[in-house]
Amino acid sequence: MKRIIKEKMLSKFRGFLKNGEKSKATVSKYLCDIKKLMDYAGDREVDKSLVLSYKGKLLEEDGYKVSSINSFLAAANCFFGYMGWHDLKVKAYKVQQEAFYPENKCLSKEEYFRLVREAKRRGKGRLAMILQTICATGIRVSELEAVTVEAVKGDAVVVHNKGKIRTVLLPDSLRKELLYYISRKGIKKGIVFCTSSGKVVDRSNVWREMKELCREADVKEDKVFPHNLRHLFAQCFYGIKKDIVKLADILGHSSIDTTRIYTKTTSREHRKQLDQMGLVLMCQE
Repeated sequence: MKRIIKEKMLSKFRGFLKNGEKSKATVSKYLCDIKKLMDYAGDREVDKSLVLSYKGKLLEEDGYKVSSINSFLAAANCFFGYMGWHDLKVKAYKVQQEAFYPENKCLSKEEYFRLVREAKRRGKGRLAMILQTICATGIRVSELEAVTVEAVKGDAVVVHNKGKIRTVLLPDSLRKELLYYISRKGIKKGIVFCTSSGKVVDRSNVWREMKELCREADVKEDKVFPHNLRHLFAQCFYGIKKDIVKLADILGHSSIDTTRIYTKTTSREHRKQLDQMGLVLMCQE
């Protein structure tokens, strides 16, 4: 029987992912990634040569970053496993971790404060409070639903994400700001950050509103996205404590290898550290 990817397979695959307790974001991404492979395959049989050809096209023709390609392949391999097509699984590209974080992607504390001030200046109190909540705790945008009136009054939020439960403490300064915000907005109970329709804000809501602040806040758009606030939290925490194990627990990481990404210095700081080593004999000497 020919192995051809069809829509009805994706519907069943969706159920498989949900039963596996994958997050909504993961389910959505995996299905989107498999549809991309399905479009490439068309009516052709999906065999190992086709999958390898697809893998090469993503890199050489489409110009995707290796990290993006590996995420596509992870989704494909998961789907192949579900279908019992284990012979079609392919290896991810190996990537050497950079020793530093790109300067043009790193949001500084000063830039973050400018974004918060600009949000306040525009009367976007909810956005200003969301930015500070994410940056002061390191939680993900998808975890904002855990920030409830009851949690704020109790000074900690309990986050359920990716099959794990962790408690995130609220700094006193943030808790006071949140209590003031809740009182001013007349929020009596439940989730603090909701849209006008009553649904919890999602990444697209926050991302779009953040982008609108860039010009007046004098911050490059490439640096402005919700996850960079989490990255800034991690850098600030690690800069003070130098405890990567504790940071991994706070961020909800299962592997310290993931946390390492958040502890990198910028290219400018890395170059400064190299210069301080004094291992080059200058010509003038």
